[in-house]
Formats: sequence, structure tokens, C-alpha cells
Amino acid sequence: MSPLRERPFRWYFLSRSVNLVGTTMSPVALAFAVLAVDHGTASLGMVLAAYTVPLVVFLLLGGVIADRWGRHRVVQTSNVLAGVVRGVLAILVLSGHADLRTMVVLAAVNGAVVAPGLPAMNGIVPQLVPRDQLQQANALLSLTRASLMVIGPSAAAALVVGIGPGWALLIDAITWLLAAALLLPISLPAAVPTGSTMLEELREGWLYFRGTTWLWLVVAACGVMNALAEGGLTALGPVRADETSIGAHGWGLAMSAQALGALGATLALMKRRLERPLLSGLLACSLFGLPMIVLGAWPATAPLIVAAFLSGIGVQVFVLGWHVAVQENVPDQMLSRAYSYDQLGSLATVPVGQLALGPLAAAYGIGEVLTVAGTLYVGIALLTVAAGPVRALARPEPATASSPAALT
Repeated sequence: MSPLRERPFRWYFLSRSVNLVGTTMSPVALAFAVLAVDHGTASLGMVLAAYTVPLVVFLLLGGVIADRWGRHRVVQTSNVLAGVVRGVLAILVLSGHADLRTMVVLAAVNGAVVAPGLPAMNGIVPQLVPRDQLQQANALLSLTRASLMVIGPSAAAALVVGIGPGWALLIDAITWLLAAALLLPISLPAAVPTGSTMLEELREGWLYFRGTTWLWLVVAACGVMNALAEGGLTALGPVRADETSIGAHGWGLAMSAQALGALGATLALMKRRLERPLLSGLLACSLFGLPMIVLGAWPATAPLIVAAFLSGIGVQVFVLGWHVAVQENVPDQMLSRAYSYDQLGSLATVPVGQLALGPLAAAYGIGEVLTVAGTLYVGIALLTVAAGPVRALARPEPATASSPAALT
């Protein structure tokens, strides 16, 4: 718990925690809000792709802005705008005026305003805690997310069944606004002007990214895996659940089981040092393909819950290992740009999966498509581990504890 002794990190931790109260509920709420308007196999994929495309387009700009003008202010502004857009969607759903076209438009606007905050949000952590506490700080953030994910999806499912998805979406919108307010007490040193143009800084970030083999190799693999997961589990999963005995309630239980697995993994990693974060992370990440395989071949609540639990363990080990690897090995002045290229590469192919897997499911069967997507996901994760630079990346020796300079 030592990172919480740092005042800036405490406020950031509280901000993220409040934000996560809503965001852990929103995927279930959004999925069934879309299905209430249009039950086609491609409808949810269209809304998700509309969010992802502008997100990808504006990520690189966000990385440069964060490194130039201060990461916490970029996160704060992004949170305010996202809260407003999500509030409009919630009001439309609650009033019965939402339709698929409106949802697509609002999803696109939401993606555009969220994008600048993502590389800033990931890059700010090393400014808030000593370097030797990065794994603990990331584990604490993950612990909060995993804890709320245990409750959030089930609570959202209960709201969907009881009074409709709009209320869960409204809670999500409010938490984005509160999260922005909680960042106000944080004061970080101003970014040092480099004298370079934004285009030059983008190019500098690209040259670093391209020249760091383990970085671009894992990002490329994640690009394909994310397309399979978002097009399969996120877009087709609720549809498959809705047409089988799983239903909205079973889907919410599975998502909570996934979070419970992530919670258990996080608790273990708060005390266990990941010496080879990418090797451990990718081996564990292969488990994330299991829910898709189960949904395709054995669509029942009990096996889906087990698969989701294991996938939660896997993805949490990967996420923590990845952030530790990046934050300890990428120079601080390059960190947000490295994260922006990371997120660009990881997300650029996601709309392809979101848009393509729906029509493929309509043509060849949703069960068959989910099974193939899950199998490919497992194979790609394991194949990436075989690359030497990925497998061999080790952590630096623990440094003597010291507080970040100039924090107030």
C-alpha cells in the first residue's frame, strides 16, 4: 500500500476508482441498450466500431499533447467531455428517444474525446510514485478495477433486467465528471519545452517505437488479438448469451467471474515480483481466448463462468506485466508517445473485428465464428512468446526508494 503515501497518487487513485464505478457497468448496459433498439448480429459491432475508429485516429495526437502540456490536465479535460457525451446517451436511452444511428454518432464523439486521455492516463503513473513502487501502484489500480468489475457487471445486469440500461449509463456519465473534479488537487511540474513541432515529436516517438523490437512486436500481436476479442467476445458474446440459456443475467455473472479472477491475480501480484513481465503476461493472456471457445462450442452459464474466471486471471497478469515493462524501460519524456503508438497499434485493427465478425457470424454461424476466434487468440498469444526479445525482457534490479522530484 506504500504508493498511497504519495499525495498526488492518492488523488489519482481516488479519481480512477470513482470513474471505474461507472465504466465497469457500462459495457453490459450499452450492449443491452443497443440490442433493445436493434437485435441484429452486426448492430453492437457497429456501435463499438464507431467508438473505436475516432479513438484510434486521435490517439497519437493525445500522446504528443500529454507529453507537451501535462498529463493530468489532459486526463481531466478528456473526462469532462466524455462525461457530457455519455450523459446525453443515457438521457436519450432513458427517454426512449435513442436509435441505432444516434448511438453510432454519440459513440464516435465519445471515442474522439476519450482518445487524448488514454496515453496521458497510462503515462502519468511514474510521475506520481517512486520508480521502485511502479508494480505496486499499477497493482493497486488494477485491484480497484478488478474489485469493481466483480460487482459492476452484475449490478448493470440487474439494472437492465429491473429498470432498463439507461440508469447504468447515467451512473457511468456522472462518474466521469466526478473523476475530473478529483484531479484538481494534483499539481505536477510543467513539461519542459523541447523546441520541436508536434510533427517532429510524433516522428521521434515513431522512431523509438519502431526501433524497440519487444515493444512493436507485442503491440502487433495485441492488435490482432484485440480485434478477435472485441469482435468476438464483446460484440458477439452478448448476442450469443441472449439467444441461449445464458441470458443477460448469466452474461453479467460471467463478467463478474472474470473480474473475480482478475482480482485474485492482482492480490497475488501485489507481493510477487514479475521478473519476466512479457513472458509471464503473454502465457497468461492466452487464457482470454477460452470464453470465446466456450461460447462457441458449449454455450452454458456454468462453463462460461469458469472460462471467464480463468481469462480474468490471464488478462490481469498481462496488463500488469505490460505496464511495468513499458514504464520501467521507456524514457519518461517518451512515455505518453510510446503509449499512444502502443494503443494505436493495439486498437487500429479492432474496428475490423467489430465490423467483420458480425456478418461472418450471420453467414457461417455465431458458434463457429466464436470458436475459431478463440482458438486463433490462444495461438497468437503463444506464438508471440516464442520471439527472443519478448521472452528475454527482464526487469531492472530494484532501485533505492526515492520520491518523485518536485511533486506537491
